[in-house]
Amino acid sequence: MTLNRNNSRIKAMTILYQINLYKKNKIDYNIEEVIKENLEEESAFVNNLVNGVLTNEEELISIANKYLNNWNIQRLGLTDQAILKLALYELLYTKTPPKVCIDEAIELAKNYSDEKVVGMINGVLDKVYKNEKN
Repeated sequence: MTLNRNNSRIKAMTILYQINLYKKNKIDYNIEEVIKENLEEESAFVNNLVNGVLTNEEELISIANKYLNNWNIQRLGLTDQAILKLALYELLYTKTPPKVCIDEAIELAKNYSDEKVVGMINGVLDKVYKNEKN
């Protein structure tokens, strides 16, 4: 079964969450193996998202922290971090329309986080779009 973009983002978020958990607990991992464990069949889109986030992670964290008022991304839950980094990567480094990036991140947050996080992610992405993208 081929993944649609929405399901691909869920898979990418799950993989990024898992990698964050491995890093936090100092567990060795292989990115390609983690991706394979989470996919029934190969997905270039998921692969590009995950590797793009990990390659640009320091910059994504820096940008997130710039727009998280009196807060930083490390204080967020691992799922919330994965959603925010994924959305920032897609917003800043891909040709996905900004509205789609923001809407998809909000949907992920609605399904996997709480209401406060949904608002925070929406606010950060909106500010990044207005200040970094143009």
